[in-house]
Amino acid sequence: MDWLTDPFTNQFMIRALLAGIFAVITTSVVGSWVIIRGLSFMGDALAHGVLPGIAIAFLLDINLLVGAAAAAGVMIVAISVIHRTTRLTEDTSIGLLFVGMLALGVIIISRSGSFAVDLVAILFGDVLGTSMGDVIVQAGAAVFAVVGVTVFARPLMALSFNEQKAEVLGMNPRLSNVVMMGLITLAVVTSFRTVGTMLVFGLLVAPPATASLVARRVPVMIMASAAIGMLAVVSGLLLSFHFDISAGATMSGLAVVFFFVTLGITQLKGRVSVH
Repeated sequence: MDWLTDPFTNQFMIRALLAGIFAVITTSVVGSWVIIRGLSFMGDALAHGVLPGIAIAFLLDINLLVGAAAAAGVMIVAISVIHRTTRLTEDTSIGLLFVGMLALGVIIISRSGSFAVDLVAILFGDVLGTSMGDVIVQAGAAVFAVVGVTVFARPLMALSFNEQKAEVLGMNPRLSNVVMMGLITLAVVTSFRTVGTMLVFGLLVAPPATASLVARRVPVMIMASAAIGMLAVVSGLLLSFHFDISAGATMSGLAVVFFFVTLGITQLKGRVSVH
């Protein structure tokens, strides 16, 4: 029992746990709609596309969240412009900007005197170095995400199945798209401090994808995703503490492991029920 409780007698572990739980609530609420709407590539691109903004903010010694939000905004606008002004598919424009923004971010960080340390901290986060200020920001993001998804639940659901039908029903699919992009940006921008830009995509997609294997209704999927994500956070922090390994990477990695374990169990149950 001490193995489970001793790590959380430390204040830094409690802050890390709170930040991780709030991050999971945000990413589960938003990530469930990412899975439903098939926007995983967009989520991945945004998770990496914020790097230049974070790098510039880091070098100028300003709030990293401001830099990340600005970069995400630039990327969303650029994707829209490329898609509307060329014959390229949206996936192509996302792919181009994904690579370009990631490369630009690394180039900017390379101007720093402590390139390797700075890059690792930004890409993979520092959940064990979380401050109470970070926890408060993460809690605010979780509340905002829950409220946003609750208010726009019907338009988001209609948009997920048929954009034309959503428009006929007067649900303004363009506004719903903007809300969806805003929520993805919120999840990525506020969660990168916990697990880093490289690994935030794991929490955004893996728990909701796992939940989708066992849940059929969206509210149930969101709650199951949050529970799975919280299990990954707690397990990741415990393993990190006892075995001195990266907390952010362990949390994200476990979230992916849970997906494949759940997939294996559901496939096995399906075969047994057939026979």
